Order: sequence, then C-alpha cells, then structure tokens
Amino acid sequence: MKYEGIDLEKKAAYAIADLMVLAAKTAPKGCGLDNVTALVLDGKEKDALSLEMREIAKETGADFFERDAGNVDASHLVVMIGVRDNPIGLHNCGFCGFKDCAEMKEAGGKCAFNITDLGIAVGSAVSVAADHRIDNRVFFTAGKAALRLKIFSDDVKTCYGIPLSSGSKSIFFDRGIIPVLAKQNEK
Repeated sequence: MKYEGIDLEKKAAYAIADLMVLAAKTAPKGCGLDNVTALVLDGKEKDALSLEMREIAKETGADFFERDAGNVDASHLVVMIGVRDNPIGLHNCGFCGFKDCAEMKEAGGKCAFNITDLGIAVGSAVSVAADHRIDNRVFFTAGKAALRLKIFSDDVKTCYGIPLSSGSKSIFFDRGIIPVLAKQNEK
C-alpha cells in the first residue's frame, strides 16, 4: 500500500486533534470541577460551521468572520472547546463582578472560574498542536458560529474553535494564501 503525503497529513491531524481534546480534558480546573467539553468537526459539520461564520459576517459587517471561514474551509478539521455555564458556587468569591452566583446567573454573567478553566484548556490544547508542529489558531469566530448552530449542549455558553491545517506555509498568518491551499486540501 502506498500512502501519499496529504493522506498522512490528514491522518496526523486527527491523531493530534485527539491529543488536543485529551489535553483540554486533563487541564487543571477550579476546585477540581470539570465543566469543559470538547469535540471535533470535519466534513459536513465543518462546512456548516464556515457557512454560519459567513452568515454572521453578512449580518454584522464583521469581515473577519468571512476571513476566518476561509481558514476553516482550508483546514482538515476544527477542534471545538467549550465550557458549560455551571458556576462553582464559592461563597464570598465575587470574581465575576457580582455578589454571588445567584446574582450572576440572574444577570446573565459568566463564572470567572469557568471562563478561566476554558482558557487553560484551550492553552493546553494548542500547546499540543504546537508540540506536533501543526498549524492552528484559536477562533472566537468559530465559537460564535458553533453556539448559533447549537453544536454543543444548551448549557455551553462560551466556546472557541481551533482549526488544524498542514502545509508548507501557515494559512493563519498570510491570509492571502487561503484559496490556493483550500483547493490543495480538496484533492
């Protein structure tokens, strides 16, 4: 059996995505409570994500959603990491800016510990990607689109997407190369 480079790159991207999800899951959490959740999108689900990102760009005029959608299209897959909206209930905390968790929930705020846990999980995941030399970037835009598509359970209110791409040049820094690489990845 003969394996071509692009096939091996895609296979490696999936293996790295698995390790990224593991890193997010095992990252330290406030009070040891785990509200972090992760999944991987490819194929039709990845296409739906980029389409929703483009829809947000049209609705809002925020062109960076369109630009990032091109990155998603040119990537093998997208690792999604979110956090459930589940305050940890520390008394006298106030890190969220409210008196207590009940007041924060009523006002629609977010638990500072949950958001911090999400940041640590995302950092752990992208460090795995960096260790394996696969191009990646953290996208708020993919997270926003994922929430609108209800990719996660309803209790996830904050998430980020991390597309993974392989090639001789990172698509996440020179955005002009995206259309060329997207065509190469389709082969």
